[in-house]
Amino acid sequence: MAKKKEAEQKKYNNPNVLGLRASVLEQPITETLEANFMPYAMSVIVSRAIPEIDGFKPSHRKLLYTMYKMGLLNGSRTKSANIVGQTMRLNPHGDAAIYETMVRLSSGYEALLTPFVESKGNFGKVYSRDMAYAASRYTEAKLAPICGEVFKDIDKDTVDFVDNYDGSMREPSLLPTSFPNVLVSANSGIAAGMASMICGFNLGEVCETTIQYLKDPECDLFTTLPAPDFPTGGEIIYSRSEMENIYRTGRGSFKLRAKWRYLQKENIIEVYEIPYTTTSEAIIDKVAELIKLGKVREINDMRDETDLSGLRLAIDCKRGVDPEKLMQKLFKMTTLQDSFPCNFNILVAGNPRVMGLREILEEWTAWRMESIRRRVYFDLQKKREKLHLLQGLAQILLDIDKAIRIIRETELESEVVPNLMMGFGIDEVQAEYVAEIKLRNINREYILKRTAETEDLEAAIEDLESIVSSRRRIKGIIIDELKFIIKKYPMPRRSQIVYADEIEEFDEEQDIPDYPVSLFLSREGYFKKITAQSLRMSSEQKYKDGDGPMLSFESTNRSELLVLTNKQQMYKVKIAELEESKASVLGLYLPTRLQMDEGETVLTMIDPGDYRAHVLFVFENGKAARLPLSVYETKTNRKKLINACSDKSPVKAVLVFKEEQDVVCVASDERALIFNTALLQPKTSRTTLGVGVMSLKARRELVRAAFLADTQVKNVSRYRVRSLPAAGALLRPEDREEQQMSMLEDGQA
Repeated sequence: MAKKKEAEQKKYNNPNVLGLRASVLEQPITETLEANFMPYAMSVIVSRAIPEIDGFKPSHRKLLYTMYKMGLLNGSRTKSANIVGQTMRLNPHGDAAIYETMVRLSSGYEALLTPFVESKGNFGKVYSRDMAYAASRYTEAKLAPICGEVFKDIDKDTVDFVDNYDGSMREPSLLPTSFPNVLVSANSGIAAGMASMICGFNLGEVCETTIQYLKDPECDLFTTLPAPDFPTGGEIIYSRSEMENIYRTGRGSFKLRAKWRYLQKENIIEVYEIPYTTTSEAIIDKVAELIKLGKVREINDMRDETDLSGLRLAIDCKRGVDPEKLMQKLFKMTTLQDSFPCNFNILVAGNPRVMGLREILEEWTAWRMESIRRRVYFDLQKKREKLHLLQGLAQILLDIDKAIRIIRETELESEVVPNLMMGFGIDEVQAEYVAEIKLRNINREYILKRTAETEDLEAAIEDLESIVSSRRRIKGIIIDELKFIIKKYPMPRRSQIVYADEIEEFDEEQDIPDYPVSLFLSREGYFKKITAQSLRMSSEQKYKDGDGPMLSFESTNRSELLVLTNKQQMYKVKIAELEESKASVLGLYLPTRLQMDEGETVLTMIDPGDYRAHVLFVFENGKAARLPLSVYETKTNRKKLINACSDKSPVKAVLVFKEEQDVVCVASDERALIFNTALLQPKTSRTTLGVGVMSLKARRELVRAAFLADTQVKNVSRYRVRSLPAAGALLRPEDREEQQMSMLEDGQA
């Protein structure tokens, strides 16, 4: 049998089986990553996900440039499918991806404060998850007027051009936007190992801020750019410290919330603007979930009544509901109030950089100044070339008869230009220009016009040379262009600024009714929360066969519960979230209700109150650990704490106390001792092993522990110890009665 298996293995490993040749190339994982993953990661970062200093990703740039070359800036709209097809000459990623890019840039989708595509047809909505856009064959589009500022002077060498993916045509590496579009257009992207999330700002405010920055790089940005702005409107909960951190570092977050109004006659709350980060369907789904869970009882119904006039979410309120408090509650529990995370990660010269606003303005200004300088230099070269031609013409006009005679006496056409060059001492370019002049233009009027034009060109060239060498004049050109944009494209702010200290936050505690309750826990983990009235009507507790009471205590509906399990995990739950029960039912099963792990059972439950008490863990190995309850207090709403106590030995008792108390410990060999909790120093680590309390003989273990006050031990002095650890003394018969042993059975507080 073994030989047969060996033969099969050899056949399997034979590279020539079935005529196939196999080879295995061993390569270190570091080389594999460097050779395969790193080029992919760089491609995603540089060529796909991260916007550049002009505010566009490559997919945006390719689409807009294609539309520009199609004449859609000043022409009429065309079918979107036509645009998508033409864009594939630059962007080979498929028509679906290109059309999705166009949808996001469109005015119909409303994702941008300054949309670059003027759309006709159904392009969906950014605030709707389910409102799908129509197919590209049904919709039409053209470039929006603002694109005139995006493509301004693109044909004057303002930006570099590169080959497209197959080398068949050229495309711009950046677009010469005459305003800081990187701050105006919201952008997000996830690359390999990094991401970018840029919020949009108001066009007018950005232009004003850039003007102020050009005049004074140390200016206060907040005077002209107080906060971001979003196409979906809403309210920005403004915190100066948070915003300063974002402006300075390029990272941070701020809160957005919906705008609403109360229609008293209909008893309806109308939400008409929602945060940019959510959708109307997500809000409705969350509200429906809260109603189902019983956490929101003030609402009869919620409907999406969005139509052609815009977004509208209608909330039918129950009679007598305070709309202000209800909205505070919904802001707290739904995405009607949401956070916008900022990560201003931008590609600068091919390198991703996270920058604050001042750094972004610095980089954009440097890049824009270079674009202006290139444009001015382009115009300068054109004027120099024209002046050069006119200077050659001036030489000819000094003796027109001589020029005519040279041309007439030249036998071959190809010798006309050389003969003019020799006759007047001009170069080939000038001679070609003169040779092409029509005979009708050789008159006095033409000569005077050309002479005057030469003087104007010389003055213009001198002015352009001054601009090229002057940073101050280039900044002046940028400022003039920004002022023109502010005047031509006025844009009122859509997102209202609301100061955080003026907002009344929803207090969940106040919304929870507070009343005394009695809590019961059985040995198998069944829990009951019973009101005083229900307990008076029926106090006899029902348990499963073989089950019985473990502990009970009084608490209030607004309190918290800490539930410790046999796997050293602590579950935190609010008593108000647990359903009320009756003594005559089994109650709810805590392991299921708290979603405990398989095989996990309840050891005890604790009412932590104000977390100022102490808890004593007594372990089977004779050790005990004293911890302040505050180690289990969390500022976040964490439902589960792992490593709640040491796992080196099973827990035999969990005792909670505010004042020092005497504790009774009993070993399996019927030895007992009594010590005061003051002998134990509090530890700060939840997983502390504790200190020795009871010295145990071989194959003996600690089996029970309880507060002395909860037992009926009579000979207290016999078992009391002054130092730890101690062996204890044998229990006397009168201290070993069944009633007190049952009380010590589980050692629970």
